[in-house]
Amino acid sequence: MPVPDAVLDDVSQLEAGDPAAMLRAIASGAAQVREAAVLATEAGVARLADDGRPRAVVVCGMGGSGIAGDVLAAVAGQATPVPIVTHRGYGLPAWVGSMDLVVAVSCSGSTEETLSALEEAVRRGCRLLVVGQTGSPLDDLGQRGRAVFVPVTQGRQPRASVWALSTPLVVAGHALGLLHAPPEVVEEAAAVLEALADRCRVDAEVVVNPAKRLALELDGVLPVVWGTTPLAGTAAYRFACQLNENAQLPATWGALPEANHNQVVAFDRPSAPQRSDGARDADDFFRDRGDDEEQESGLALVLLRDSEEHPQVAVRADVSAELARQRDLAVVELRAQGASSFARLASLIGVTDWASAYLALLHGTDPTPVDTITALKRRLTRGA
Repeated sequence: MPVPDAVLDDVSQLEAGDPAAMLRAIASGAAQVREAAVLATEAGVARLADDGRPRAVVVCGMGGSGIAGDVLAAVAGQATPVPIVTHRGYGLPAWVGSMDLVVAVSCSGSTEETLSALEEAVRRGCRLLVVGQTGSPLDDLGQRGRAVFVPVTQGRQPRASVWALSTPLVVAGHALGLLHAPPEVVEEAAAVLEALADRCRVDAEVVVNPAKRLALELDGVLPVVWGTTPLAGTAAYRFACQLNENAQLPATWGALPEANHNQVVAFDRPSAPQRSDGARDADDFFRDRGDDEEQESGLALVLLRDSEEHPQVAVRADVSAELARQRDLAVVELRAQGASSFARLASLIGVTDWASAYLALLHGTDPTPVDTITALKRRLTRGA
């Protein structure tokens, strides 16, 4: 069996295992931020402030597009003067009306749940911002509602377009006075992603590549990813989703302090299913049937640490890591870098996006296809 380090340091093998160039798409993060900021400005997102500050901002999107709303809320933080809500589903909550800004985000411009939400927003006369593909059903519907429209270019996978989809929302949030992200802050986030792309590039060896090292640390374990602030919690959710889609691996996520009130109990999970008398149940349906002598994969606690943690949350994170190590669980800590909230979020999402793709390639998995999602959509279409 190949040594994991050797697999991740074999550039030709990595490139052969990534025929749709997911790694290259992840490396484009800085370019996405810069291009999307220009496109948002050219589209006139500043006009959204002409009618004053909205009562609330409702971001509608699914999957890799839905994360844009979470990014907006994370960058705005708790100081935002109005609620920012990410809506994942059909229609709109009953309270949304003409005093609110509805943002519809769909990389393809054809996501049925987002189209349903946008159609309802047009009917209710909401202020609108639309981010998606030019000429798509989302674009057409947005024009009916006189939306400000920001195009998404390059044709990347939605999950590889996080910065193209979310940066227009951050630029709009600054124009509306919901957050502080002038051009220099946007450029700082781009610079963070650019530096990460250099450090995590495919020909950077494991010893100097933080994403490859993270992939190795998570090889063969079940990641429990926690953020220590709402911003880091957004990165934790993103990482779990990227592990699901890119690496086809299960993962769970949470944020402190809430995770200390429920998920922490999973640290006491036995290594194999047991009966009530403490003995292993050989006929348990969920046992590892590949090799009864091997224990099931253990947990690994991944702490995404922010520089603006509440003091008590910082203590909780340290104690949680100590408890995990006492139970022989792997513990990995990543610390956010950057002065602004946008840059700090970029630093966490950037390295974990790279790691999810490397973990896929370590297992011989192409990180681009999502066959089960494709099959699900086909069956839904046939049943419609």
